[in-house]
Amino acid sequence: MRANRKIWVATMVCAATVVAVTGCSKGDKDDTKAQGGTKTPAASATTTKAPADPFEGLDADAIADRAVRATKGASSLHMVGDGKADGEQMTIDIALDDKGACTGNIGLKDAKADILQADKVMYMKGDEKFWQVSAGEGGASAEEGKAMAELLKGRWMKMSKKNAGELADLCDIKALIKEMDKDKDQRQGMTKGPDAEVDGKPAATLTKKDSKGETFTMYVAKEGEPFILKTVEAGGDEPGTIAFSDYNEPVTATAPPADQVVDPAKLGG
Repeated sequence: MRANRKIWVATMVCAATVVAVTGCSKGDKDDTKAQGGTKTPAASATTTKAPADPFEGLDADAIADRAVRATKGASSLHMVGDGKADGEQMTIDIALDDKGACTGNIGLKDAKADILQADKVMYMKGDEKFWQVSAGEGGASAEEGKAMAELLKGRWMKMSKKNAGELADLCDIKALIKEMDKDKDQRQGMTKGPDAEVDGKPAATLTKKDSKGETFTMYVAKEGEPFILKTVEAGGDEPGTIAFSDYNEPVTATAPPADQVVDPAKLGG
């Protein structure tokens, strides 16, 4: 079950896109916590009627289908998570919308980089470690890596569509959600677990375990639109957790000033 793999692979490819590496500042994965079970309200003299269950009469697979449909219709979202792909631990914290605005950061080990997309142009600003590792992964010497880090210190690298590659998918909300819905078998044969809370929001818990012992869990909002609030993959070689929030909220992304941008296409080498 690789519902999140596309995100982690794109994060990984971020490295190989420009001169080969990836990175970024760690999102606060503790902001979103799933807690099994529901809270029991304190006794009260006044009896209140429990809100109707929006998923009453639906099995787990039907709820998952409804969640994917709702999420596909979102105009924007914010995703925060950490996971592993090809043995590398990664983090992500990105807000994006269907108009191409995208802002946030990604991380690989101790290498860090911010990413920004505005007016359909993508930019990346890494820390010193990021650019040095990038140069090394691209076959450059340590000296060349240091020179690159100095050139790009505190500056944004403008990325062409060719260089951005799969990294561009991280800023394409339609591509991300399409990938989530690519393998419908992943969300067939799911079972409903106890309701939970994700960042204070009530959620239905849907789980599926495969023959290899890998478990995929989806948390679906029970209030408002049935958006996916969180996905967790555990038990395999590539575990990962991603929390989704701020659906349909505005995303502001402004291109950096020209004097803070380096365009590799205009460099002599």
